[in-house]
Amino acid sequence: MADIKRDFLRHTLATLVYRCGKTLRGAPPEFAASDVAGANRTPLHVVAHVNDLLDWAYSMASGERKWNDSTPGTWPSECDRFYAAAKKFDDFIASDAPLSCSEEKLFQGPVADAIWHAGQLAMMRRLAGVPITGENYLKADIVAGRVGPDQAPARHEF
Repeated sequence: MADIKRDFLRHTLATLVYRCGKTLRGAPPEFAASDVAGANRTPLHVVAHVNDLLDWAYSMASGERKWNDSTPGTWPSECDRFYAAAKKFDDFIASDAPLSCSEEKLFQGPVADAIWHAGQLAMMRRLAGVPITGENYLKADIVAGRVGPDQAPARHEF
């Protein structure tokens, strides 16, 4: 029998990866360190924080319950870490292992926070003069389990 809550959480994670991945791809090297409108965090710091959130989500789901406030690496290493952290969390959710934290708590804490930061990164790209292309995400080909850098091409950009 399908686990509707886990399936929806996995789709939510795939949506995060699709949207956040769009902000990571094609970003010029100088974007990572840009101080957009005096923001407290650079885009590199935001991506590192999203990665910490995904690591925390995994730790909450698996019962480790551990937060790590990491020091950002390079832009390429943090982008790679994003996909690796999403895959590790998705693999756990997809497994039969029991969750040590409810799906609702995982969503309302680390996952929702990461989604918010994906929007923040998109806004930072626009403010830095390197905006992503708008898209009708309702038409996007987002599939639970597709959490790596290889995403389906956009179906309806504007």
